[in-house]
Amino acid sequence: MIIHSGISKDQLLEGVFLLLDKPWGWSSYDVVKKVKHLLHRYTRLKNIKVGHAGTLDPLAEGLMVLAVGKATKLLQTKTDADKSYRARLQLGETTPSYDLETKPEQSGDATSIAKSTIEEILNQFRGPIFQQPPLFSAKRVQGKRAYELARKGSDHQLEPVQVHIHELNLVSFETPELYLDIRCSKGTYIRSLANDLGAALGCGAYLSKLTRTASGEFNLSDALSLQQLEELLQESFPKPTSVEANEKQ
Repeated sequence: MIIHSGISKDQLLEGVFLLLDKPWGWSSYDVVKKVKHLLHRYTRLKNIKVGHAGTLDPLAEGLMVLAVGKATKLLQTKTDADKSYRARLQLGETTPSYDLETKPEQSGDATSIAKSTIEEILNQFRGPIFQQPPLFSAKRVQGKRAYELARKGSDHQLEPVQVHIHELNLVSFETPELYLDIRCSKGTYIRSLANDLGAALGCGAYLSKLTRTASGEFNLSDALSLQQLEELLQESFPKPTSVEANEKQ
């Protein structure tokens, strides 16, 4: 069951899916924590379970699929689903994190790159490919998160992993910005794809914006903002009036 309108406590406990539009700057953990807080605040249900199907980096936005109550048991099937994204790449510069978590540095001249060249290069990245996860990632290296080591200046390497790029389409290109629509398997790092694409073009590139537009059968167009979720909970679980409160005593 997907929540779009009024909801009851019984439905929450039996299990529902929430489609949320994650704001920029929030971690996936931040979103789960906020949803737990809102559910407890308006329903007074204790220890209600909330989980999500696929992490989004803080600098990414868009669709997060959350499960509440018994629906958390179904999360793995949702996590394994393909994901879709709209990505904006900045050509001619690179960053150590492959996105804007770290400072961009000039890496090449993108002014002479033609749209036809990009279309040709994109063919190299469709289908099953191997990609190296970013050093600034949540992958574990010797028991520690890779980004913890990267921030300390470690030059550790992460093993390449195989992913599948089902669709990779050029949306628009006006130097130095490139927009792509991507549908890929779980575990794909769009940051790595941006970095590898920049290397193939010979000018370098980093991911300057990322929006998840779909996850499996779920779409961003059906998602609620956190504000809309709170308004839904306010409508579903209004505070009792003073008269109602006295009648319950």
